[in-house]
Amino acid sequence: MHEKVDQIWLGFSTGTLIGYFFGGWTTMLTLLLWMVIIDFFTGWAAAWINGALKSREGYYGIFRKVTVFLMITVAHLIDGILGDAHYFRDAVVFFYLANELLSIIENVGRMGVPMPDILRNAVAIFESKSIGEKKKPTDPSDKGNKAS
Repeated sequence: MHEKVDQIWLGFSTGTLIGYFFGGWTTMLTLLLWMVIIDFFTGWAAAWINGALKSREGYYGIFRKVTVFLMITVAHLIDGILGDAHYFRDAVVFFYLANELLSIIENVGRMGVPMPDILRNAVAIFESKSIGEKKKPTDPSDKGNKAS
């Protein structure tokens, strides 16, 4: 009986922390988590195949992956100040999704596995969602023409 209470307590605690740090768990965060895991293992495999497997670089990679989720937390906290619409969090997640997908494609390429064009096209889609469209200059002085 005591174990079930501990499991329930752990579940509530985990849910509370996820809600606070990420604004809830979404499908995009699930996709990002899986892509981070796949990127880590494909990077490890590519390094092993090419004879470049080093523990220090592996630890550095793990630290970088944890930092991705810290940046999502920062974006969520900014969203909380601005009205809790998740614009910043979602933009940061899209950016890291594109980054992870590109890294996975590079790792698989270093392993010598051919990559379908549809995955290469998915990178372009993620990049366009993370960067957005650039605004056109409205001020004539913003066009790069300097009159001196």
